[in-house]
Formats: sequence, structure tokens, C-alpha cells
Amino acid sequence: KEILSKYRDRFTLQWQGVIGSTCVPSQAEWEQLLTSCSAFLFYGMERFLSHILLNRLAAMNIPKCRLMILLDLVRSKQSYQRITNSDLHKSCPHVAAEGPPEAAVLLSLAGVGSVIANQWYTTVRENAERLDVLSESLLSLGRTTGQTVRALQR
Repeated sequence: KEILSKYRDRFTLQWQGVIGSTCVPSQAEWEQLLTSCSAFLFYGMERFLSHILLNRLAAMNIPKCRLMILLDLVRSKQSYQRITNSDLHKSCPHVAAEGPPEAAVLLSLAGVGSVIANQWYTTVRENAERLDVLSESLLSLGRTTGQTVRALQR
């Protein structure tokens, strides 16, 4: 919400999305958002690909999406319980296909131009700091994605 209010005047008028604390997006909503965006931000719990159907994503064509930022891999007691229950109904290869490198590969094959993603589990605070750096670098300073990733590494 802080980021939305900070960049409201210059950028957020064109932003569309779903705030997960108000509702959980359906598969159709995920697909509509992914296929109509030029940039996509996922800021949420656990693995991004655990929230959508892999077979549907693999069949999607997302060439308009030039940048996807996945600030996922945050774990809470509730999210861990949800993901554990969900994973019980999936094969081991399916769960493995939801990992960060696999997500980047699948999204690239679907047509996404660049993917910025966490590689390992993190905290809510660390992801908030990453989002702040990403927003400042991309939106305020006009840096490229490469320059932005470099800023995150520092």
C-alpha cells in the first residue's frame, strides 16, 4: 500500500491487480492479468507457481509482459500449512517444477522478457525492502532491469 501511494500520481493510474488479502485470484483472473500486462509484480507467500495451474501457464502466450517480478518465497505458519496440504496432492516432479529456476524458465518460454525473482526463502521484511529498492530504481530513477538487479545485490 505504501508503494501504491508513493507512486500514485505518476504510475499507478494504469496499474491493475488483485490484493490477495481482500480476495484470492481465480485461475481465470491470473490468466487475464498475465496476458494483458506489460509488467507483473507478485508479492506474496510461498512459491508463485503454487498459486496457478502449471499446465495452463505452460500453454499460455505472454509476449506483452516485458518484466515479471516475483517477490515470493515468504513463509508463515499459515502459508506453510497451506502449501504442505496442497503439495500432498501433487507428484514430486510437479512440486519441483514450482521452484524459482523452473518458474523463470516456464515464464521465459511463455514469452516473458525478463524475470526478477527470489532464489531462496526470505522474510516479509526483506521482501518489503526489495520492493522498495525495485520501485525506487525502476520507477523513480529510471534504471534498467540489469542496473536494478545490481542495486539489489548491493
